[in-house]
Amino acid sequence: MSDITRHHTGQRMSQIVTHNGTVYLAGQVGNPGDSVADQTRTCLEKVETLLAEAGSDSTRILQCVIWLADMADFAEMNSVWDAWVPEGHAPARACGEAKLATPEYKVELIVTAAKG
Repeated sequence: MSDITRHHTGQRMSQIVTHNGTVYLAGQVGNPGDSVADQTRTCLEKVETLLAEAGSDSTRILQCVIWLADMADFAEMNSVWDAWVPEGHAPARACGEAKLATPEYKVELIVTAAKG
């Protein structure tokens, strides 16, 4: 039986959970009030940092679920995503519209990756 490892754990959630060579990240958000592009960049920076801590990287992302507060921001978010995702390593991905934790959040990314 594999161990479950949790990092940056609080009462409500862990930022990183690993199990059986898979890394699960909590939803990552940007700075409230920033543009969708800037919030997306911040999310991706946080994802990179957490994946590195867990022994993985952006080439090992299996799936990304993206929530946008407004689907009208889809193209702006994708312009940042498309420039960031490593060529040949695009993960399975879904994107939908959702009411996020506060109105100042415009995008949230939820990532699952394989360990390196």
